[in-house]
Amino acid sequence: MRASKAIKSVLRAATSSVGPDARNGSKNGHKPYRYSAFDLLRHGFSQADWPRAWSKHDLKSSYDVVVVGGGVHGLATAYYLAKNHGITNVAVLDKGYIGSGGSGRNTAIIRSNYLTPEGIRFYDRSVKLYEILSADLNYNVMFAQRGHLTLAHNDGSLRTMRWRAEVNKLEGVDSEVIGPDEIKKLVPFIDTSEDVRYPILGALYHPPGGIIRHDAVVWGYARGADAQGVHIHQNTEVTGIDVADGRVEGVKTSQGDIATRVVVNCTAGWSTLISEMAGVRMPISTFPLQAAVTEPVRPFLDPVIVSGTLHVYVSQTDRGELVFGASVDPFTSYSMRGSLEFTEGLAGHVLELMPSLAKMRLLRQWSGLCDMTPDFSPIMGVTPVDGFFLDVGWGTYGFKAGPVSGETMAELVATEKSPELIVPFGLERFERGALMGEKGAAAVGH
Repeated sequence: MRASKAIKSVLRAATSSVGPDARNGSKNGHKPYRYSAFDLLRHGFSQADWPRAWSKHDLKSSYDVVVVGGGVHGLATAYYLAKNHGITNVAVLDKGYIGSGGSGRNTAIIRSNYLTPEGIRFYDRSVKLYEILSADLNYNVMFAQRGHLTLAHNDGSLRTMRWRAEVNKLEGVDSEVIGPDEIKKLVPFIDTSEDVRYPILGALYHPPGGIIRHDAVVWGYARGADAQGVHIHQNTEVTGIDVADGRVEGVKTSQGDIATRVVVNCTAGWSTLISEMAGVRMPISTFPLQAAVTEPVRPFLDPVIVSGTLHVYVSQTDRGELVFGASVDPFTSYSMRGSLEFTEGLAGHVLELMPSLAKMRLLRQWSGLCDMTPDFSPIMGVTPVDGFFLDVGWGTYGFKAGPVSGETMAELVATEKSPELIVPFGLERFERGALMGEKGAAAVGH
């Protein structure tokens, strides 16, 4: 009892000197809450109600911009529209809760060691934004740049790794090909012996790569967008898009109709369905992508490990869990159910790399939806319908591009000019035959 009274006394004294901005936010109701360490303790012991990270608003009858999709791409687009261009009359719509789609179902690996110069420049800008995101949003997104290893098991793969390394270096991205001995130093538990079915001949080592807390990224962008005046509407499904004379005029939703001249499609899995509402067809197929996680163990794995030959990747979270994934399922579907076939195949391939993991228990598995284009690159930019913009077709690598996609799409909407970074990813490239082949750097997904 005495200890409890003493703690409360200390907390009252500590928080009595904390200004109103730290305790209650600014007077305009939009600035994000900034808490001192003592505020956090006070809330923890007093069981006081925490303020909402983002506000709940009634759906207005009109908005300047409507963003469809409440994942990292949609929220980042809204955030940068407000922050960089002063466009705050923006609605973000999601048929579920914020981050319930691909942003909440991915394995949160960040890298920029792609194959084409255009892809490398684009993803490198995203890595740079992720590096400063915690400070920008005043929200810890837990970005851990532990390195990224793409393994080569045959001569052909090794040639591709060397090709990627040289293109990366030309674009100023830190990547190099290393041998089995160096790989063993980075990952002592990996099997680099020669008497295995798929011997490791080398790897593309990318030190800036790593993992991030995907939920924190989504929540940080949502809070930041809300603080700028953006309206976030959860459980609001888009049921139609009004187009007249080749121009967007409004959006129909499960909560009512919205008049708007600008719609940005930032959906994953259902991107073709949303685009068809506006009369825009896209060369996209939707595939399930499964992943799994083990029980937590003491940290032993720093880099992310990817094997295209074995169709597997593995990383370890800050909590000690091992996160596994593979390539997309071999059939188009909107199903998000896991399968025993996936688990068995995944476990076998992981054990080929690290046999010592045999006794670890699998806790759970899940699935998400991936929109795949023919050239494994996204579709970004304008469409034949004025006011209807695309940020879709991200396949298995959309979370890596969240910040740069939001930044560039916001610039496109605000200035009506396509930023140089996204010009190569326009929808019209399929008609011109100017495809952006990234399969060599994205075939396994991570």
